[in-house]
Amino acid sequence: MHGLLHGEMFMDGMLLVDKPAGVSSHDVVAHVRRAARTKRVGHAGTLDPFATGLLVLAVGQATRLLPYLDAEPKVYEARFRFGFETDSDDVTGLPTVTAPLPDWSALADAIRSLTGAIQQIPPAYSAKHVDGERAYKKARRGEAVELKAVDIVVHEWRVVHLTADILDVVITCKGGTYVRALARDLGRALHSAAHCDTLRRVQSGRCHVASAVALSALERGAVADGRVALMSPIPALQDMTLVSIDADAEANIRMGRSIAATEDGTRAVLVNIDDRIVSIANRTDASRWQPKVVLPLGDAT
Repeated sequence: MHGLLHGEMFMDGMLLVDKPAGVSSHDVVAHVRRAARTKRVGHAGTLDPFATGLLVLAVGQATRLLPYLDAEPKVYEARFRFGFETDSDDVTGLPTVTAPLPDWSALADAIRSLTGAIQQIPPAYSAKHVDGERAYKKARRGEAVELKAVDIVVHEWRVVHLTADILDVVITCKGGTYVRALARDLGRALHSAAHCDTLRRVQSGRCHVASAVALSALERGAVADGRVALMSPIPALQDMTLVSIDADAEANIRMGRSIAATEDGTRAVLVNIDDRIVSIANRTDASRWQPKVVLPLGDAT
């Protein structure tokens, strides 16, 4: 993930945060709002409070680019503990089912059954809606929660470490996958019981936690005063044609007019002479770039 363009201090851009355990994604957004002295902060996907790792945030006008970020795949480092399930499918829940430890000789087959395009029943403690209410709210009241299976995609499992009751894995998957539900289902596939003990997101699309800042570095005003620099969103955008435009073309785009498209591609990020994003544009049948999103003058992305 590249840093600032030309070393300038931008007040609109991307911020990667390494979330600690015990903090909600909403808390991180509130923290960044104070650090940037703006309410205009958005995220490209949440993490459970018990989980750690990468949160991709946008500040200022860059929030308008969130739908265009490359958010796939997600990569997680996880530790699954065997011997019992919990009501939340993770370490924060209460034990519900105990079972003997698994026979690891069946691990490869069990992982294979949970790879690819499969269906998954989300955890009872999840943000899924049940009868117009979040499932976790019903679960907290002790109500039975029955969720329908949803389609997910698990690209790959990589086994890192194995003991009698612990499995450390790296899982690459599509967004919408609950890794703690994978722990539950892997335990059952091995005729045992399991829950997710630790979970860390290390990658989301083209963004990696290695480029993230610690939440502790984001005290009040840290972003607004330039002590923590924002990043250009360009490297994190989906595959698009990067098009440099001159002042006349920029003026037309800002008035909602299309401009000639001489480059290949169906979608482009239009960048002005200062390397700042002017627009996300779609290619028309007449081979022109029609602006879809136009960022205001004075924006510093």
